[in-house]
Amino acid sequence: MTSLTPDLLKGLSPFAGLDDAELREVIGLATLHRHPNGAEIFSEGMQADRFFMLLDGYVRVSRTNSEGEQVIVLHIPSGNLFGIAIALGHENYPASASAAGEVVALSWPTGLWARFAQDYPGMSQSAYATIGKRVEEMNTRIMELATEHVEQRVARAIMRMARQSGRRDGSGIIIDFPVTRQNIADMTGTTLFTVSRLLSAWDKDGLIESGRGKITLRRLSKLLGLSGLTEEEMVANMGG
Repeated sequence: MTSLTPDLLKGLSPFAGLDDAELREVIGLATLHRHPNGAEIFSEGMQADRFFMLLDGYVRVSRTNSEGEQVIVLHIPSGNLFGIAIALGHENYPASASAAGEVVALSWPTGLWARFAQDYPGMSQSAYATIGKRVEEMNTRIMELATEHVEQRVARAIMRMARQSGRRDGSGIIIDFPVTRQNIADMTGTTLFTVSRLLSAWDKDGLIESGRGKITLRRLSKLLGLSGLTEEEMVANMGG
């Protein structure tokens, strides 16, 4: 851990207000993880023996439905805590987490959570804000599945990923982590065939450009119309 410095955690809300000595102590207790794209970080039901801080990359969170299928519920961008089952009072992870692209994270034994939450107020504040945001997002997803037609659900899923990880280039917004058509089908409660048909049509019409696990949004105004979102809603959380 000698290569890790306090600068890694400076500016991250869970560690707000900590001085360099405190940050060095926190880092000294951590384990560094590097995961390639698709690697499992932990699985649903596993004993929650560690909690994590995502330093770089994106984490894909999924749960198992009643048919035993893995359903993607959200993506977590860098700078966020994850695997914080202890903050929810769970002994086991309620969902699985895997790397969406290459991931770098720190983790600590769950036994340190109570101490961190007491000694570092930013930790508990960030954890509960994170939990609230994720519950709100999952409730939104449930409403979408119940009330929206499939084209709108797929458009919203793409816009949501672009909000979380959007990176602008000269002619559009690139979703900055690998995403497959099966991933989108899982997120929207539809079939791979339906997603493939929609994305192929949007690609042909110049709304998006897709291939090799990457999606670039080209005609944002048209996609906004399909999703039912406003431009303000789209750009409000770009990259976060």
